[in-house]
Amino acid sequence: MVRAPKTAFSAEATVKEMKPHPEVKPALWGAVIGAAAMAIVGFWALGWTLASSAERMAKEQSDEAVVTALTPVCVAKFEAQADASTQLTALKKISTSWDKRSFIEKGGWATTPGSETPNPDVATACAEKLGKVT
Repeated sequence: MVRAPKTAFSAEATVKEMKPHPEVKPALWGAVIGAAAMAIVGFWALGWTLASSAERMAKEQSDEAVVTALTPVCVAKFEAQADASTQLTALKKISTSWDKRSFIEKGGWATTPGSETPNPDVATACAEKLGKVT
């Protein structure tokens, strides 16, 4: 009886287990640890930020810029009124910053053109600047 040689397709062929190269596992662990270390260093020391953090910082900076730009306008509007010295005396008699801000808001000096409501941050900065005026 003649037997057919064993081939990959015959039922008697043995299946060999595929073994990766012995250095593949350490290389993969090195890549994972390196990626984690790079992310930590990038966010901690290199100044990387997430998009949400960048948007939040940009909004804070723009709000600060608006307050810085509009505070002199508020002070000028306050000083341009007819009874500015009387109003300044009344403002300086107020003890809390909350009430000073409210005083500026009610006077309309912190209301920007095109807006119907006063900007509370501008009112606070305006009251602080007017409080230093002698």
